[in-house]
Amino acid sequence: MRFYVRKRRQAPAVIIVALIDILIVLLIFLLVTTTFKQQPALKLSLPESSQAQKSGANEAPPLVVSIDPKGNLRYGGDATPVTLDRLKERLQAEMKTNSTLKLAIGGDKAAPWGQVIKVMDVAKEVGIRESRAYTAEPKKP
Repeated sequence: MRFYVRKRRQAPAVIIVALIDILIVLLIFLLVTTTFKQQPALKLSLPESSQAQKSGANEAPPLVVSIDPKGNLRYGGDATPVTLDRLKERLQAEMKTNSTLKLAIGGDKAAPWGQVIKVMDVAKEVGIRESRAYTAEPKKP
């Protein structure tokens, strides 16, 4: 009997460069096809109300405490000068009438931040839950 000796075949070589090229083409294809702008299926025309109020319309505006560049405090819309102790007394009086009082602390760019922190501490002592500090450009005459 004669057996045929099979020649050993070499294992097929995988060409990595071609696989990378194919993967890059697939990636580009997926990126291009998934970035289309989605159009809404239905266009709705919602009814409007003449009696509707904007959110926050029934809320009282926040009480404003301003701090000038020298660190002086001014209270309210009329900007009356106050000290920290006097501010605490006024805030306590306001809290008795309005328990949901909000405080806005407006400061100049050059206002000392130590004063802002002191005003926030006074507000927390009095029981004001919401206080917000913001900086404003100084008003030019």
